[in-house]
Amino acid sequence: MTNRLFDFGMIGLGVMGRNLLLNMADHGFSVIGFDKDQSKNEALEQSATPGTTVKGVQDLEEMISLLQTPRKIMMLVPAGKPVDDVIESLLPLLDKNDVIIDGGNSHHTDTLRRVEYLQGKQIQFMGMGVSGGEQGARFGPSMMPGGNAEAYELVKPMLEAIAAKVQGVPCVDYLGKKGAGHYVKMVHNGIEYAIMQMISESYSLLKHGGLDNTQLHEVFKEWNDGKLQSFLVEITAEIFTQKDDKGPGYLIDVISDKAGSKGTGKWTSQDAMELPVAVPAIDSAVAMRTISSYKDERKLASTLYPDPYKSSPASTQEWISHVHDALLFGTILSYAQGLAMLAQASIEMEMDIPLPKVVNVWRGGCIIRSTLLEVFSKAYAKDAALPNILLNPELAEMVNSAVVNTRKVVSQAALSGISTSALMASLAYFDSYRSEKMPTNLVQAQRDFFGAHTYQRLDISGSFHTEWGK
Repeated sequence: MTNRLFDFGMIGLGVMGRNLLLNMADHGFSVIGFDKDQSKNEALEQSATPGTTVKGVQDLEEMISLLQTPRKIMMLVPAGKPVDDVIESLLPLLDKNDVIIDGGNSHHTDTLRRVEYLQGKQIQFMGMGVSGGEQGARFGPSMMPGGNAEAYELVKPMLEAIAAKVQGVPCVDYLGKKGAGHYVKMVHNGIEYAIMQMISESYSLLKHGGLDNTQLHEVFKEWNDGKLQSFLVEITAEIFTQKDDKGPGYLIDVISDKAGSKGTGKWTSQDAMELPVAVPAIDSAVAMRTISSYKDERKLASTLYPDPYKSSPASTQEWISHVHDALLFGTILSYAQGLAMLAQASIEMEMDIPLPKVVNVWRGGCIIRSTLLEVFSKAYAKDAALPNILLNPELAEMVNSAVVNTRKVVSQAALSGISTSALMASLAYFDSYRSEKMPTNLVQAQRDFFGAHTYQRLDISGSFHTEWGK
């Protein structure tokens, strides 16, 4: 076996790296992994399906020598300097046209720099977002590769084999030049932040409406059988059934409300502002995770600012229906903002991101997979150049049918002092986006008043400045 030439190599055998290799091996590819930790190499080999060809080594040079050429190597190491360190350790060992894939959550600017750097050394580099967690990696992830197009063709058969499938179509495709793969994954994660925040807000609204955990489970389970069908709604329903193994009651009721974050949502907000593109639902979700960390301050503030009078909705069932529509509305708006960001970034950064392929890749395997992506797929099939999916007439019907109850929910929440930041932000975005005329003409007048920034007129072309008050 030591003389065998392997199809694919992996650097970093944590849970994701190991599971991706095992997935490849199950599809008939011979795979080899490298990790300095021998226990991880052993875990890889011990987890392999009998009859598959899987090997773990502690020596990087040994792994490189055992790979077929052109070599196909993937890294799953922490973003930042560790990626650059691995690349530098590989360069003396590689030949012209070998392929390196960064499958971690690197920032797209780092990926672009590495694409250009390695192109000069005749090494093919790709940045690839991978979504689906450890189970997805093992049995079918969603993968978002970008960068060197020739490199993708070399690894395409392997990636298509291991990807999640929807109606027989693999949830992987070439998603553009330069840092496109990691850019798409970053925006994916931003949308994920927004939808998770809106689900938590819906949970809060229903809980304030008097539902207990058993009823919450039933509501989210029913929602997952309809227009809201998605991975996140599905796991939310399941969360409400989990009993606490360290005490009485349900686990959800003893989990701290301080939410963690790994930074990709923040990157989405920062990059959107740089373009600029408005993504207020994502911005709000990032902000709410930050505010959640102010636990001691929030505890004190709760004693200084009492809850307003909470009026109850007409009936529980009516309230459930209203919150359903608000979550549907907010989820659509989250995708709309993220996809609009990809559309603009594709042009501004010359990445040529194909949005029809993006939504198809997201249909299965990834955290934001949802039945709504089928609707978006049809929208892009009619017009691949849509700057915003809200401009699709069929989707507009769905949004119009949900917005009335969304307004009722947001109004009720505001009157009752229930924080629904992401839902409110989405409604504000929607009302601004659908407005032929916004009040920002006054903002422009103010800018010209104090800073002589000039303004444009509706009736005469050109730029103008006024000496205000004279």
